[in-house]
Amino acid sequence: MTAIAFRLATRWIPARDGEALAYELTLANAGDAAVTGFRLCVSGPARIDPAATMEGGTLVERLSNHSEFAPPADLVLGPGESWTVTARGLSYPLRHWSDGANAAYLVLADGSVAPIAVAPTEAVGQNSPLRKGTQLYPVPRRAPVPVSVIPWPEKVAVEGRRAVPAGLDPEGEGPAAAAIAAFADLTGALFPAEGLVRPAAEGGLAVRLAEDSRLGPESYRIGFGDGLSINASTTTGFLYGLITLGQIWRGARQYPETLSFPQTGEIADAPRFGFRGSHLDVARQFYSSAEVAQFIRLMAWNKFNRFHMHLSDDEAWRVEIDAYPALTAVAAWRGHGLKLPPLLGSGPEPTGGYYTKAAVREMVALAGRYGIDVIPEIDVPGHCYALQQAIPELRDPKETGEYSSVQGFPNNCINPAREETYTILETIFDELIELFPSKVFHIGADEVPIGAWSGSPEALAKLTELGGDAVAAAHARRLNVVTNTHGADEIEGSGAAMLQAVFLARVQKFLASRGCITGGWEEAAHGNVIDKSKVYLVGWRTVEVCAALAGEGYDMVVSPGQAYYLDMSQGTEWSEPGAGWAGWSNVEKTYAFEASAGWSEVQAAHLVGVQACVWSEPMTDRSVFDRLVFPRLSAIAEAGWTAPGRKSFERFAALCGLMPNLYGHWSE
Repeated sequence: MTAIAFRLATRWIPARDGEALAYELTLANAGDAAVTGFRLCVSGPARIDPAATMEGGTLVERLSNHSEFAPPADLVLGPGESWTVTARGLSYPLRHWSDGANAAYLVLADGSVAPIAVAPTEAVGQNSPLRKGTQLYPVPRRAPVPVSVIPWPEKVAVEGRRAVPAGLDPEGEGPAAAAIAAFADLTGALFPAEGLVRPAAEGGLAVRLAEDSRLGPESYRIGFGDGLSINASTTTGFLYGLITLGQIWRGARQYPETLSFPQTGEIADAPRFGFRGSHLDVARQFYSSAEVAQFIRLMAWNKFNRFHMHLSDDEAWRVEIDAYPALTAVAAWRGHGLKLPPLLGSGPEPTGGYYTKAAVREMVALAGRYGIDVIPEIDVPGHCYALQQAIPELRDPKETGEYSSVQGFPNNCINPAREETYTILETIFDELIELFPSKVFHIGADEVPIGAWSGSPEALAKLTELGGDAVAAAHARRLNVVTNTHGADEIEGSGAAMLQAVFLARVQKFLASRGCITGGWEEAAHGNVIDKSKVYLVGWRTVEVCAALAGEGYDMVVSPGQAYYLDMSQGTEWSEPGAGWAGWSNVEKTYAFEASAGWSEVQAAHLVGVQACVWSEPMTDRSVFDRLVFPRLSAIAEAGWTAPGRKSFERFAALCGLMPNLYGHWSE
């Protein structure tokens, strides 16, 4: 029987000595049969520039990070032989090993496909071991504080050391009883063998929970003494008190010579911000319901209270909509021959998935038990390539030409001049609003290319109505524009921005009619048309942009790419995984970032909180997820909870090693 086997090695060579950069892809035939007339299909974060100079082959097709290469027509690749194709031109230079190809396959001459084993991309002059798994922060023999708590409380006044109990046996009624049940579920899922919650018959120490109406909704007070008590006014307050006590117990249990279970004193606590969020991009990479549920539990252990689910993007749509079954039949899957090709590490077989309405309800209920509101995001009007593949009516059928997004997707914006657009979106929103009781709905509004809709007669007619013939004519000249950088400044005041403003005003008005607050990325402020009393914005470029928008009256959640985008690498070394377009941020740099630095009193009045953003492009390998997200997620949690004057990286570094990660991957 003929054996077919292939291996792909890729190499990054920066520009040097007057020679253009090179991205080499070398295919080795490890089987026992020659092949010819094939195409090499590759995906990964790296994007070949369509205008790249090719050596040794031809770029046949390119959609974002999916590229197909053809060898010379007369090439016969025999057993033991290799073929190299080199691209001199990428959409951005490679900075880290995870930037390169991470999946590939061959389309053979007869149309069948063959898998390829892919090695991590190498870089000239870089030989350090690749870093994966959460960075270890060992608990020191002498810690700067006696108890282990993250995020650090408002007041810690404890003394002495008592024998660490075998576990905790909390008791209470009403809101306290609900918190106890949630805490038992939480610790049982995060630490299943520790028996943190256990009855007195198994050595559990009694903890009395009692209501105190004077405390705020997320506040709590723990009393240590002859008895152990927690006071709060809400279920969430009681839960946070139990989480703090559970962290103290785990620290003292695992490191009794370093950390203690206090004999006397109290901890009194309340959060700095009312909005303490983490985002998860489930569009670029799909996460099962079980993974999402565990991520929610980790958020609760860090006292986050907002979960931003990024449910759609150019690469996929991830939630069931009864009115439009094509959204999940077409836009939830990527693979060879499908509307969406393999992207970001997926192979030729159908890959992806979506959340049924039943699964969403379970996620929302789980988060609610932990005091977490779930905020869905449907990213519109840009980042809609997948949505358009399922529902082509969202594009002007007479549109000509092509514009491209920064991520390399053509014509990826749904058309704001079409009445069909609003009919479809409102139907989708109505189904989703029923699933998410938080009544907060994020609509994206980011990274609309400056050339968007420049070839659409319907859009140009709308622009003529809005700004006159000259404005429409100027916008039409932007056809075939490629957006090359992340950012938003270039679109301000353009025809695309005017059309987006019309779109956002109408969408927000609809959501408000359903009793919803609208969330958006900072670009939602373009045109200044949305009702500031019913919106919040997430600022992602710089703290200065956030402050400026706050000064205009927008409620702001601060999430700058340089510090709080957890897909960014933790260092400049090739061996570190992650992206690099916004720079890099290690744990200490993330921890040190201050959201309100330089804000005026007027601006600070509109600072509602902070948010971690977990974008998923580089996270095909889940050990990379653990490397990038933890413990930086805990650093952002402390920024949202703890006042700047009470923060201490020395203390955080001593304690963060006790915080769990998602997949159990730790650095070697």
